[in-house]
Amino acid sequence: MATRNRQHLMVVPGDGIGREVTAQAARVLEWFTKHRGLDCEISHDDRFGAEYWHKSGEFLRPGLVEDMIKADAVLFGAVGGAGDNLHMPQDIRRKYGLPAVRKQMGVFANLRPIKPIPALASDSPLRPEITKGVDIMVVRELVGGIYFGQPRGIETLPDGQRRGVNTQVYTTSEILRIAEVAFELARKRRRKVTSVDKANVMESGQLWREEVQAFRDKNYPDIELNHMYVDNCAMQVVRDPRQFDVLLSDNIFGDILSDCASVITGSLGMLPSASIGVHEASGKRTALYEPVHGSAPDIAGQNKANPLASILSLGLALRHSLGREADGDLLDAAVADVLARKERTADIAAPGVAPISTSGMGDAVIAALGRLAG
Repeated sequence: MATRNRQHLMVVPGDGIGREVTAQAARVLEWFTKHRGLDCEISHDDRFGAEYWHKSGEFLRPGLVEDMIKADAVLFGAVGGAGDNLHMPQDIRRKYGLPAVRKQMGVFANLRPIKPIPALASDSPLRPEITKGVDIMVVRELVGGIYFGQPRGIETLPDGQRRGVNTQVYTTSEILRIAEVAFELARKRRRKVTSVDKANVMESGQLWREEVQAFRDKNYPDIELNHMYVDNCAMQVVRDPRQFDVLLSDNIFGDILSDCASVITGSLGMLPSASIGVHEASGKRTALYEPVHGSAPDIAGQNKANPLASILSLGLALRHSLGREADGDLLDAAVADVLARKERTADIAAPGVAPISTSGMGDAVIAALGRLAG
């Protein structure tokens, strides 16, 4: 474990391409320890996920979550794999899967930055004049709402029909703590929050809207707040995304909207995320950093997955957990430099240019860091 004065970052690769992409992010992290004076202990633990379950009968090793909570930051890969839905019991996935781990860790706020890289403008299905200059921070409540509400389940009715039930539920405290994250971020950005709900047909959405508005009026009068129904917001994200600064939403709406917004960047393989908990008295904040994409079992082990979302997730860790804002900026610049040179994996390869491998992209980012750092 880490000593008192050193920061500790855990690398938990999970399943599928998670193992490949986090390996490249770990290489980049090691570059910062060697060349930028980052005093950070790095530990690795691959005993979490479907592959570990198939080998051992356990989804994660005992004590792993407690170690993840103690770490200054966790760099996570992906979870799940081919055949899981057929072979893994539902109660195992629900009890030990990533949503349950996030809840146990208390990482209630998911941050997903949406900021296109100019070199990839042509990869987006949206016109360049729509995506140019977009800079959105999606703030998604992560451990409540319909994914966790009770009652839930599938039952057989007396007439033989089957019925599936999920419950959307939020309390005042759950709403206010995620709203505070959004407003604090907005103060450091362009001072505008758009809160997303479905208050016209859902009581939980009505509560969400009322509580967010009252919280803003009392504590953040300097922040512009507007409310938007989720169906309209989905349309506006692809129609006029520059109107948004901080986009605040509940669990399910944030899940959908952030994936929808990935078209702005040109590929889901480019989206990083940070999941953070409450500030402790020491100032530490439990944090889990991961790419938005899944385990992609169809290409796992082929050294062709795009590791940039994982590498950019490390950039978020440098900023939000390790106190290295300048290093986060350097890493973003290195990724932009690589892409401008048309060094790209298959999912974002330029026409007529041979794609590079997962490890080749790691090589390219490290080379760019060396060039830019002088």
